[in-house]
Amino acid sequence: MSTPQLPAAASRGGASPAFHPSTSRPMSIKRKPNLSATIALLPTWFVALVVFIGTMAWSIRLSFTNSTLFPSSTYVGLAQYSKLFSSAKWLASLQNVLIFGVLYVAGCLLLGFLLAAALDRKIRFESAFRTIFLYPYAMSFVVTGLIWQWMLNPTLGIQASVRSLGWESFVLDWVVNRDMAIYALVLAGVWQGAGLVMVIALAGMRGIEGEQWKAARIDGIPVWRIYVSIILPQLGPALAAAGMLLAMGVIKTYDIVVAMTNGGPGNATEVPAKFIMDNLFGRQNLGLATAGATVLVLGVIIAVAPFRYIMHMREKAKGAA
Repeated sequence: MSTPQLPAAASRGGASPAFHPSTSRPMSIKRKPNLSATIALLPTWFVALVVFIGTMAWSIRLSFTNSTLFPSSTYVGLAQYSKLFSSAKWLASLQNVLIFGVLYVAGCLLLGFLLAAALDRKIRFESAFRTIFLYPYAMSFVVTGLIWQWMLNPTLGIQASVRSLGWESFVLDWVVNRDMAIYALVLAGVWQGAGLVMVIALAGMRGIEGEQWKAARIDGIPVWRIYVSIILPQLGPALAAAGMLLAMGVIKTYDIVVAMTNGGPGNATEVPAKFIMDNLFGRQNLGLATAGATVLVLGVIIAVAPFRYIMHMREKAKGAA
């Protein structure tokens, strides 16, 4: 039985891939692990295992104890979780963070896409507008919260200014209105986060081939329809990544709430992170605080796992193709 001939490039000593003698397919070359790189990464692995995973496991353990001011070794089973979900304040915080998260992420994606589409038209002073729209994202949530807390303050902000001009019936008291306070947080959050989506979406738009625009203009398609039907589908991965970044920020929302409303009026803007911090430092209830933190960790995993699974399947499909 004759042995299959190797490609000409291989016979000349070229850098062509190795072929299996029976299948004539390129064989994967196994690379030996780089020992120096592995040693260099050991401190990083140590920090990841001890600082992150270790403290997380320790916090989960404390959530099954009756720890108060100091850690305790007395296990109480699921008593802290039962107490947690029987708390009206905790349930209100979950509802508030859900409302805030959905409106915040959706508002940032929508406004960011519209801003990117406007700048993509190559308007004058584009760099200046891009800097102005992105500037709020460079500020901390504390600064954002203080700015909007002052603007929406009925006695000092927009309402007082408009009434001083003669419009006495004008009302803009969202930060002290129980029904509107959560939407005041959404407004401030969208004002800050839309710039991030704008930059990501604009970068994606500038990467789209110009031939698509030429073909759409020849067909007489309106500009708005081009962005909705042609550009937007191609920005799916970029907008998904931006949405994931925003969603991760929603889980740990704390500083903007403290700066604007401090969780009030009542429990109208209470969020899980503030509930945890209040029980950890204010009420010295370590067991209940760690139970809430564990629920938040599970929430992050539930939010991130589907996205990571989809990305993994896409990469696997690309590799198979």
